[in-house]
Amino acid sequence: MKLNTRRTLLIGLAFFSICAFWQMYDTIIPLILRDTFHIGDSLAGAIMAADNVLALVMLPVFGRMSDRTDTRLGKRMPYILCGTGCAVALTLALAGADAPGRFPLFITLLGLLLVAMGTYRSPAVALMPDVTPKPLRSKANAIINLMGALGGVYALIAVRLLVGQHADGRSNFTGVFVSVAALMAVAVALLVWRVDENKLRKENADPGEEAAGPGGKLPPDKRRSLALILCSVALWYMGYNAVTTAYSKYFTRMWGDLSGAATCLLIATGGAVVSYVPVGILSSRFGRKKMILLGVVILAACFAAAGMVKTFNAGLYVLFVVIGFAWAAINVNSYPMVVEISLSGDVGKYTGYYYTFSMAAQILTPILSGWLLEHVGYHTLFPYAAGMVALAFVTMVFVRHGDNKPQAAKSLLEHFDAGD
Repeated sequence: MKLNTRRTLLIGLAFFSICAFWQMYDTIIPLILRDTFHIGDSLAGAIMAADNVLALVMLPVFGRMSDRTDTRLGKRMPYILCGTGCAVALTLALAGADAPGRFPLFITLLGLLLVAMGTYRSPAVALMPDVTPKPLRSKANAIINLMGALGGVYALIAVRLLVGQHADGRSNFTGVFVSVAALMAVAVALLVWRVDENKLRKENADPGEEAAGPGGKLPPDKRRSLALILCSVALWYMGYNAVTTAYSKYFTRMWGDLSGAATCLLIATGGAVVSYVPVGILSSRFGRKKMILLGVVILAACFAAAGMVKTFNAGLYVLFVVIGFAWAAINVNSYPMVVEISLSGDVGKYTGYYYTFSMAAQILTPILSGWLLEHVGYHTLFPYAAGMVALAFVTMVFVRHGDNKPQAAKSLLEHFDAGD
């Protein structure tokens, strides 16, 4: 069985555009809140957290709604098309609201934009397992993750090249807004034009599952595995996100070299990006669960090792490359394991479950780890992260479903040989 790489790249266009938007959002919106509207850090933090809070509600709801949708365009495409269209229009409108005295308009448009983005993230992610055979989903998810990373790179390049200046000295982000909005529109238009969702979903449906439709009940053993996987997802996100959230503060407090902080995170991201495709291939050969457990062990060990480093040194760069690989091994395989357990008709609902647990962890862990940093000490950050990831190993060991180990290809090239 071969992965159709060209088709997977097309399917990944929606996620590519979503990641470009969120990178732009995370980079630009805090600056606008500070420089244009003079919003304090506490209120700005609450505004920036609103997307995660909305995601807890919206991603499961719209994932489930898309399961029950049946149109000429498909189950997921109407949400992707309409959500992207609204998001593009609101992104362009938001650029015009970046002006002193327009905060009520800006915050209203921002809220509507977050809602628009929330309507189609689960359907966009669920499209991949809908049209990809189960044994190939880890490799396909590796490509989707790689495209997401490239979307983030696109937004960062746009910020680098297209930021201008207003007459009052403020940064002018209109060029960045327009560039990312154009990318979103073009990417999704190409997706809708080139991908026939209904045809592909029927070709790749498991016998009996598609006919049964959404709403099927899992047997107890599969429900137990699903619960354990979702707990594992929450735990490793609590560990990893605690580090990424507090890392710059930790670096300056404990290691004293701010310039190295951004470099280490960039190296970790680069390590993950170059690992996605090899991890997808290895997962097809050795199994998803084994790769996740390997990634969890390495990630916990790296966090524990980082906690013992007293002064900044070049060895940290190597450590963060390994962290990037470990995170890729976990991230590439966790979502496919969740949807592997689901029935075909409920992929959107289970996609929503996955994001509910990962988003909840990302909301909770800055509070817990932040309390430890403030009241116990900064030395708690990496032990906290290592402990959370280690707990994920315990829950993951008892998972009995969601893995899929197909027969290995005869050659490396066969793994990514595009079909017709």
